[in-house]
Amino acid sequence: MPQHPAGDRPFASMPQLTFPSSPSVTDAGFDRTPPSQRASLGTPMGSSALDPCSRPLCEPRAGKQGQGSNSEVRYVSTGPPGTACGWWDFTPECLQAFNTPRGVLLFLCLASFLQGMTVNGFINTVITSIERRFDLHSYQSGLVASAYDIAACICLIFASYFGGSGHKPHWLGWGVMLMGLGSFLFALPHFTAGHYKAVAAEEVATCQGNRSTACTDSTSGLSHYHLVFMLGQFLHGAGATPLYTLGVTYLDENIKSSYSPVYIAIFYTAAILGPAAGYLLGGTLLNIYTEVGGRTELTTESPLWVGAWWVGFLGAGAAAFLTAIPILGYPRQLPGTQRYVVVRASETRQLKDGGPGTTANPDFGKTLRDLPLSIWILLKNPTFILLCLAGATEATLITGMSTFGPKFFESQFSLSASEAATLFGYLVVPAGGGGTFLGGFLVNKFKLHGSAIVKFCLLCTLTSFLAFFIFFLHCPNVPMAGVTATYSGNPLPEGRLQLTAACNAFCDCWPEHYDRVCGSNGVMYYSPCHAGCLAAATTDPSGRKVYQDCSCISQNFSSGFGHATTGKCASACQTKPLLLVFIFVVIIFTFLSSVPALTATLRCVCDRQRSFALGIQWIVVRTLGAIPGPITFGWVIDKACLLWQDQCGVQGSCFVYQNAAMSRYILITGLLYKVLGSLFFTAACFLYKTRSASSDGLEASLPSQSSASDNPTDPQDDSSALQRQSDVLPPPPGPASAEPAVQQERDGPRTCAAW
Repeated sequence: MPQHPAGDRPFASMPQLTFPSSPSVTDAGFDRTPPSQRASLGTPMGSSALDPCSRPLCEPRAGKQGQGSNSEVRYVSTGPPGTACGWWDFTPECLQAFNTPRGVLLFLCLASFLQGMTVNGFINTVITSIERRFDLHSYQSGLVASAYDIAACICLIFASYFGGSGHKPHWLGWGVMLMGLGSFLFALPHFTAGHYKAVAAEEVATCQGNRSTACTDSTSGLSHYHLVFMLGQFLHGAGATPLYTLGVTYLDENIKSSYSPVYIAIFYTAAILGPAAGYLLGGTLLNIYTEVGGRTELTTESPLWVGAWWVGFLGAGAAAFLTAIPILGYPRQLPGTQRYVVVRASETRQLKDGGPGTTANPDFGKTLRDLPLSIWILLKNPTFILLCLAGATEATLITGMSTFGPKFFESQFSLSASEAATLFGYLVVPAGGGGTFLGGFLVNKFKLHGSAIVKFCLLCTLTSFLAFFIFFLHCPNVPMAGVTATYSGNPLPEGRLQLTAACNAFCDCWPEHYDRVCGSNGVMYYSPCHAGCLAAATTDPSGRKVYQDCSCISQNFSSGFGHATTGKCASACQTKPLLLVFIFVVIIFTFLSSVPALTATLRCVCDRQRSFALGIQWIVVRTLGAIPGPITFGWVIDKACLLWQDQCGVQGSCFVYQNAAMSRYILITGLLYKVLGSLFFTAACFLYKTRSASSDGLEASLPSQSSASDNPTDPQDDSSALQRQSDVLPPPPGPASAEPAVQQERDGPRTCAAW
């Protein structure tokens, strides 16, 4: 937490500081030093004569006249032991180059990148392949996706509460290692479920095929593997719990407060780039057959195709273990933080003098019995609660769209699963990552504080709210015979299926054999059998199968029958560029407010509760946003389904969606949550401004204390540190302390009992 001067009080009313390296300063009374020359007193702090590793940084001068002698305080430096980078007694010199805030940022960015790539990238990309491979229903895959957030909610309150006063790098390192274990467990079913064997006989798909094996393999028993996937996701959630609470506060404690928004923005940008990389890499892996090295007649266009979904999890698990090792080697605090020990000690003294006995106790928050009071203090903070609710509304949209964004693209633009995942990844990389970094950069660039940060978040939310109206537009469905159009080409009423017609009645096609094909007339068909194709398939130069003599496909230029090609027909969507541009705007402005909202959260709570406040916020965000987000959007999108999978009389997943209804339902849901987010940010902005003006000094409370910088020997930094030190020490009882309490609260550090 940064320190703010409490006004130019006379030095005679404050505990005096003695610097052995500067006798002239010691001999001269501080009360006789003009305020304009106080900054020059910081020079000895940077000199070699004052060794913070071997002596106290400062001592109150004994024998001071007046009442200053009654408030004598001795501050002891933490010293260099315990600040070296390494494991136990192994602290090689070569590792100390990474023992800096930038080194911490590097490894935390790697960890957040892996977490985002695995949980929000790979899993969202391969979820349909897992459903197909292990015969999972939609609700089972939904449980798999929600297991991550369930684990996070269970572990967050304890990790943030006890980890906030514990050894943060150890909590972070073991958490990353637990994530790696979860990735290995998630890939395990591939090796234990046996080889994947799909029925792909050409004669079954054509009109003259033998269809007696349609329902022989309806129950495989593989659906029980969803419990293994849930356990893997649970480990992912438990391991990632410290990352976005303790990781943020550990960064914040070891850098200057002015650098904090930029460091946090870089950290969160890496977390956003992770899912983007997961979409791109996951989409590429889906083009490789799941039995790597094996041969199959299936193509990537076949609904029976299963890609190599498991490869990414093995790589992510190995990378997580390698990343956890250096994180475990970091100390409780980085070298250079000893320079600010006086500021921290003086702040602790002020907390003791300024609040009730329980919350002012320096040991408050280190035991379980303080947990209820810590929660109650946060619940009495209306700005904090409103920011949590606003974050929950944004999280609902982010998780919902990230889960079903590829499916939206797949339906609207008539793409394959891998093509849709790749396109969505290309969109998220610049929009999500750029928006996250830009948000932190703008806060630092324009020096936004207090209510100005919340106003910035409100502006971003309103902009994305307006851009959301693009979902009034949609791409028309590619006509599909028997689903959206009749076999003669006339529109078919919505919700009415006519898969059987005169041209394929003699084929006696089974609805279980869904293998969409694109006719030469530009119409899609349920399968080659439903298209009335008689001849066996041949392979064209692109590797796709072509069926000839299809009785349901008429040729305009001849009296013969047309042909059909496996896969979807291309969509001639005129609104595709406009949709992509405005979806980009929605994503970038949604992520643009993420780091500023986090900064506002850190600034509206007392410094001792930062880690715990982030933990409580993540619980609210996940409980009200991340967990119901995919469920809400999944339910809404399923309302637009036109054709459900028929598994021998049992309804499966959705094959075909009505594009207009899908866009309409997403529009209504998105606008609802954007309106709620705007209302929460507006109320938070009003209360933030009102409380700052009334007496709470909310705007004056920065998110963290500057503990270290990237240049620990900068004399200017030492001078500013001494200036803050001299201004923040509280005056002893006497005439000088008669200053109004409002000014003291506004300029001094906040206590946990400020609310």
